[in-house]
Amino acid sequence: MRITAAAETEFLEKVFQSVGFSAENGTLLADTLVDADLRGISSHGIQRLDWYIRMVQDGTIKPQNQIKILKETATSMLIDANGNMGQIASALAMNSLIKKAKTTNVAMAVIRNSNHFGTAGYYSRLAAKAGLIGISTTNTRPLVVPTNAIEAFLGSNAFAFTFPAEPHPFVFDGATASVSSGKIMVLAKNQKPIPGEWAVDRNRNVIHDSKKAAEILSEVAFTEHQSGGGVLTLGGNQEENSNYKGFGNSLVVELLTGILAQGSISADTSTGKHDFSQFFMVINPAFFGDLATLKANAEKMFDRIRHLDHVPGTHIMIPGDREYRNYDNNLKQGVTIDPKTTQEITAIAKKFSIDLPQAL
Repeated sequence: MRITAAAETEFLEKVFQSVGFSAENGTLLADTLVDADLRGISSHGIQRLDWYIRMVQDGTIKPQNQIKILKETATSMLIDANGNMGQIASALAMNSLIKKAKTTNVAMAVIRNSNHFGTAGYYSRLAAKAGLIGISTTNTRPLVVPTNAIEAFLGSNAFAFTFPAEPHPFVFDGATASVSSGKIMVLAKNQKPIPGEWAVDRNRNVIHDSKKAAEILSEVAFTEHQSGGGVLTLGGNQEENSNYKGFGNSLVVELLTGILAQGSISADTSTGKHDFSQFFMVINPAFFGDLATLKANAEKMFDRIRHLDHVPGTHIMIPGDREYRNYDNNLKQGVTIDPKTTQEITAIAKKFSIDLPQAL
């Protein structure tokens, strides 16, 4: 079904408050999911709601716990999410870093004892809105098989980078693996095949059956024992296609998150303590030159790329172009919710005695 962003927001706020989040935190959580749906990133939108609620109910997510700032300087922060949602600690971190970087020109934060934090780009875009460069990363449950391995060890380990520009900031936001698990889950929900070289079975054979891939990911991410298989690194299945570079990217994020936070690495989040870690960095580009000039130079580069000769019937897009176009369209037309997720939120609405969003 299709619903308005306002209706989705209102519904999500009521659900989050029903499971124990404060009104303020519920509003933030709702905004991160609606923002993802508006941008066409349905893997991180309302389809995550059922999963979030199950984690609250099994004690993985602790809505009443307060975020703790463990250490802080003029340029750095170490934050304990205290088992609460990653969005809450991450928004606190990024908003604090923005204030710091305006004075010190660079600031960074590490979060420990966290949970899923939505889309990495949500936080980096906060920096871009303030005329700053933003970097956001997180580790995840073990989903990704390293080069030549047959069992998952790394997380999909999202990375986002933003740079201020017009008509919208440059926004690179993606997994350091071939794909996030959420995209496979969306395909499986809708009984659609995997279109690319995204996942492999225990023999490292590429699989296109999304249901089979989802079952493999569920096993490796939520059980202590796995029979093998998982998501591929960037570069696909073969070392000849430089998949070791994607492997390296994932490891960089693992070092900045789980290792710096002294928390669990992705491989251990399904077998022991469930704790994701995040890393954020904000840079003031105005330290290096006039901000308006820097933005103009970046915009000229982007436009030159957009107008390069290209394959007929295609368009060259700069990271962020598609998402901002989706945002504008979906804000007017409403966001689409797949049939399976519609069933899930219908059950959630009934369980908490909340009105289901009205379909357009």
